[in-house]
Amino acid sequence: MVASPLSARPGFDLNTAYEVEATLKLFREAGGHKAVGRKVGYANKAMWRALKLETLVWAHMYDDTVHYSENNSATLSLAHPRSMKIEPEIVFGLKQPGMAEGSDATAALASADWLAVGFEIIDCPYPEWKFQPSDFVASFGLHAALVIGERMQVRPDLISKLAEALPVVKVRMSKGGEFVEEGSGRNSLKSPALCLAELGTAIARRFPAQPLSAGEIVSSGTLTSGHPTAKGDLWTVEVEGLSLPSLTLRLI
Repeated sequence: MVASPLSARPGFDLNTAYEVEATLKLFREAGGHKAVGRKVGYANKAMWRALKLETLVWAHMYDDTVHYSENNSATLSLAHPRSMKIEPEIVFGLKQPGMAEGSDATAALASADWLAVGFEIIDCPYPEWKFQPSDFVASFGLHAALVIGERMQVRPDLISKLAEALPVVKVRMSKGGEFVEEGSGRNSLKSPALCLAELGTAIARRFPAQPLSAGEIVSSGTLTSGHPTAKGDLWTVEVEGLSLPSLTLRLI
C-alpha cells in the first residue's frame, strides 16, 4: 500500500503519470514480459468535468496479467492482493492499427478482429480507494488481471448489428450463485465500441508515434460498479444481447 496518492505531490499531473507508466512498461519488458494491450479508465463523461479530464485514461496490460478462459471457466490466483475489486467488461482484439480522429462505433469495430466478455480484476494501492486520474495511470491503471471469455469474430457482415447491440447489451453479475448487479453497454462511454474509438483517438493525440496496433487487446471499461472480491469467491457474468456464453471465474 501507498500511504497517500501520488497526486498529493506538487506537480504530479497526467503528463508525469504517463512518464511513470512508460517507465513501468520498460521495467516490465526488461523483466521479460510483453505489453499486450491497454485497459481503459474513466469511461464515463460525467466524471470528466469534475476531474478536469479531456478524455479517458489508460495503462498497459501484460502477457502475465491477461488470461484466457477454458470452456468459459477460469481459476485465478493473485500473489499479493491488497484491496481487489472485480468488473465485467467488453474486450476487443485488434486486427488493424489505430483509428482515425473522430472514428465512430462502426469504424472502431472494423478495426477489431474479435470481441468477448471479460472479468477485470483491479487492485488499489491507495487508502480507501481514493485517487485521481494521474494516480490511476501511474499505478498500472490499477490492473491486476484480465480474464477473457469466448471470443466472437467481428465479421464485416456483423459490424452494423454489433454497433446497434453494444450500447444496449446487458450483463448480469452473480457471486456464488447470488445475483449482484446488472449492467449495460451504455456504462462504457455509451457503447464499448465508442469507448474503443475514443481510446484510439486519445492515444494518437498524446503519443502519435505509439498508436493502438494490430494484435493489441483492449479492455473497454466496466459495465457495472466494481465489486470487492477476495480468495474463494466464485463469479459469473451472463450476457444478454450478444451471442456470448456466460463466463465464470474462481479466485483461489
